Amino acid sequence: MFRVGDKIVHPMHGAGIVDEIVERKVNGIVRDYYSLKLPSGDMLVMIPTDTCEAIGVRSILTGAETEQVLGEISHLEVQMDTNWNHRYRDNMLRLKSGNLLEVAKVVKGLSGRDSRRGLSNGERKMLHTARQIMASEIGLAQHISYQEAECRVDQATHP
Repeated sequence: MFRVGDKIVHPMHGAGIVDEIVERKVNGIVRDYYSLKLPSGDMLVMIPTDTCEAIGVRSILTGAETEQVLGEISHLEVQMDTNWNHRYRDNMLRLKSGNLLEVAKVVKGLSGRDSRRGLSNGERKMLHTARQIMASEIGLAQHISYQEAECRVDQATHP
């Protein structure tokens, strides 16, 4: 169980700080929710406390661990399927894994594809989401602004 002030990561929304734990009634069911404040766009995400493990919510990595991930990006070999549907499904599974290195594969693979061929609207949105997930965790872990973290992600994926 997380506490107010903990830095956690939601696999599909990125990292944030638990702002409060609130009780809400949704569809007739009363549950406790983590109110997660995200650094990008001041977005607020409500996460049911009893489903965090199933969703893949976890504590953020340390600054050193995120630095290691950034260092590994240049050595990543990312295989992208030529079929759009397969590529999208594979990338979505990487995002949902909650693993920052897997998210980095999505960023690197789609960034490379974008520079070579361009991306569909769906893949462009996925690239934006993956960059946001990476930048939010790196920013919180390394105690830097979201914009600085975005620059770090861009430098790592476009050496």
